[in-house]
Amino acid sequence: MLMPKTTRIFGTNSLKFKSRGRETARTRWLTPLAHFLRLPLYFLAALLCIVGSPVLAKVPSSINSSSQLPINSLTSLAVPTDAASLLQQGKVLYSNGNFAKAVEVLQQAVQIYKQQGESLALAVTLSNLSLAYQQLGAWSQAQQAITESLNLLKRQDKNQNLQIFAQSLDIQGRLQLAMGQSEAALATWQQTEEIYKQADNHSGVVRSLINQAQAWRTQGFYPRAFKTLDRISQTLKSQPDSIEKTVSLRSLGDALLVLGDLKKSRKALEESLIIAQNLQSSTDIGASLFSLGNNARKQNQKERAIAYYQQTVAVSPSPLTKVQAQLNHLGLLIKDKEWAKVQTLLPSIESRLDQVPLSRASIYAQVNFSQSLAKVKSGVLQASSQSFYSGLSIKDSAKLLASAIQQSRSLGDKRAEAYALKSLGGLYEETKQWSEAQNLTRQGLALAQSSNAPEITYSLEWQLGRLLWAQKNINGAIAAYDAAVDTLESLRRDLVVNKDVVNQDVQFDFRDSVEPVYRQSVELLLQSQQGKPNEKILEKARQRIEALQLAELDDFFQEACLQGQKVALDRVVDKDNSKAAILYPIILRDELQVIVKIPKQPLQSYSTKISQGEVEKLLIELRRNLVDPTATKIVQTQSQKVYGWLLKPIESQLQQSRVDTLVFVLDVPLRNLPMAALYDGKQYLVEKYAIALSVGLQLLDPKPLVKQQLRALTAGLTQPPPGFPKFAPLLAIKSEFDGIAKAGVSTTSLLDGDFKKKNLESEINAASFNIVHLATHGQFSSRLEDTFILDFDGQINVKDFDTLFRSQRKTVVELLVLSACQTATGDSRAALGLAGASVRAGARSTIASLWQIDDESTAMFVSAFYRELKSGKITKAEAVHRAQLQLLKHPNYRAPSFWSAYVLIGNWL
Repeated sequence: MLMPKTTRIFGTNSLKFKSRGRETARTRWLTPLAHFLRLPLYFLAALLCIVGSPVLAKVPSSINSSSQLPINSLTSLAVPTDAASLLQQGKVLYSNGNFAKAVEVLQQAVQIYKQQGESLALAVTLSNLSLAYQQLGAWSQAQQAITESLNLLKRQDKNQNLQIFAQSLDIQGRLQLAMGQSEAALATWQQTEEIYKQADNHSGVVRSLINQAQAWRTQGFYPRAFKTLDRISQTLKSQPDSIEKTVSLRSLGDALLVLGDLKKSRKALEESLIIAQNLQSSTDIGASLFSLGNNARKQNQKERAIAYYQQTVAVSPSPLTKVQAQLNHLGLLIKDKEWAKVQTLLPSIESRLDQVPLSRASIYAQVNFSQSLAKVKSGVLQASSQSFYSGLSIKDSAKLLASAIQQSRSLGDKRAEAYALKSLGGLYEETKQWSEAQNLTRQGLALAQSSNAPEITYSLEWQLGRLLWAQKNINGAIAAYDAAVDTLESLRRDLVVNKDVVNQDVQFDFRDSVEPVYRQSVELLLQSQQGKPNEKILEKARQRIEALQLAELDDFFQEACLQGQKVALDRVVDKDNSKAAILYPIILRDELQVIVKIPKQPLQSYSTKISQGEVEKLLIELRRNLVDPTATKIVQTQSQKVYGWLLKPIESQLQQSRVDTLVFVLDVPLRNLPMAALYDGKQYLVEKYAIALSVGLQLLDPKPLVKQQLRALTAGLTQPPPGFPKFAPLLAIKSEFDGIAKAGVSTTSLLDGDFKKKNLESEINAASFNIVHLATHGQFSSRLEDTFILDFDGQINVKDFDTLFRSQRKTVVELLVLSACQTATGDSRAALGLAGASVRAGARSTIASLWQIDDESTAMFVSAFYRELKSGKITKAEAVHRAQLQLLKHPNYRAPSFWSAYVLIGNWL
């Protein structure tokens, strides 16, 4: 047992709590003083909760003191002293994260102002009350308070109260966005922008624009969000150096970081740092260094990130900023299992945690530190290195969490309490104390749900599912996992796009915190069949796998990707093409499951008992051997094992159903492999079937290409652009393009100096091409910033495919061909970038290569593909199939390394 009883863990006598000082506010706090003194109002760097700086480790992103700009004192306010004192007290309580107490104090101030008839002061107090209610998730009370505030302000002389009116509208916009009213929030922040312009408040304009970008993103208008942020950048250039400017640039950099534009983010943050240094503002220097560390961490630049974090600790006067930087630093060390350095850092973090003022931020820091301690314990035990573990036990984590729970209750902060309860329940889960763990988890779940904290709710539902599963309560576990998935689905856009909107205190890592929920849920569902196949369960399992794949793509792009009219694959198989079968291989912890859809037949499944580790090891070795033309024998041996897992159990059924096309919806480790190279002992799979891949269970409005006139835009580079020396010349491109034309396809070509992004976009918009064929080097990666193709000027990132292929065009690109690309070496999830390129381009089908091949064999494959496609009424999958067979039969290209690299993604018709 961690502790004898749960009640003892929470007992006030078991732990001593140090008194803590004041912490700065997360969100702008209004004061009417500026109206009376006619002094300029300064805004906080928080720019409301919704645009706070994202934190990359599991630490809170509450705004630290570096974000706080001067606010005029309330002592000169020409209103009753007791009311002004209450307002100031409420501000301090709010800033310290004691939102429940802040509400009580502000309610008292409201009553006094009402009695005194002080309308302006009352309006300001009500706006601040709305902020406090929002932190507690009390949306109706928050709405009532801000509505009453704005009504009072509208009866005042707006020209004399522009700043206060705009700030109250800021608060209303925050509430609207939090309640899912993104269009209303956008309109509100557009109004605040105009008011700040009237007041000549450049900082307010910047804040409004950043908020508008947030609203555009929430609605899915990502290009508009980027344009808005560009406007901010231009606005800031014309401003003189000031605290407001450094704060604005830092907020801009943080917003760009969330959007995934890491280069622009870094530039804005570096400019922010320079200004802070010129102004000799240590708080802002520290904050900018911290954000730069987060940017470097996002780019996997570990040493650079650590250097920034260490500088932050050395420079920043804020205990919170220091501990945030150290926790991020610790996370990097734990990830790389640098236990000696971890040992050195732990005591410093523990000491600094005691210096952080009591708030939601400090509570989250304690919780996340306890989680790091648990990771250290687990990692050290696995490494069998006990050199510094003797003084570290699970009770240390439990004590931190007990303290966090107690402090949450003292603050009346249900969100923070729910988060701490989840973590403590997780410790009990680790020690297999199921009853205590379940009790804590249910307590936390009730609090999270009542606080409207879905990002915490789903993790508690997931935890509850694991606990019930461990206790053999399968039905209860399924219900809990279903609830977790439902919560995740409702949150999907927020998790991958608007992490700062949902809750800046909880950081999501897709592979650790989202993917396992779906994967474990599928495993539980399949296990629940108890050896008796159930079509409803199989259908639910494969839908969940599709949901996982869509969430993975969204996480890759940091936005929702798949849109448009979609048609279920089963409908295509059963009605439109009765000779295609769909296979869904699913790699679980101890087995490999395959769900199969054969035309006109119900779903069925089969499995192989084998560990995930064994499967992944073989797949990595096979992928490495496939690119070697001399490794044919070992490739056949290894690929025959994979064939046995995926296809051998249904060989006879496929033959009896006269299936000629196989469509694979592949699980992550399988995506880097070409299914065409699977070997049955006598033949490769490509010798028996046409093969296609799908990113989900649905197609975008599938239509056969053979019924249309083929019009292709071809573009390519014979020489890589300067700065990309690792890419070899592609001298056979002209031959490749000649082959397309000779096949009878109408072509327009952009070669070498003509192949530029702007020319490509111009041609696509000017004419109706149904094929875009790009013969250029490119790379697919599991990292968005490392997935690109090359043009004459440099690289075109896959994130730009959206506007490149889809802006204002009249004809959908039916087929995108990327004939000289490759997956990133050593990246087991690199094919995610390939799927992303297909989805981002909006093409119904994409043909690409998993690795770079001899460009003469590429030209031969391309020519053969287009000849087949043009010659008869065959599908795109069959055209690829026949072109691959021609290479396989060629004496120089028989090895799988030449012909198997080509894959067709999407519509196979």
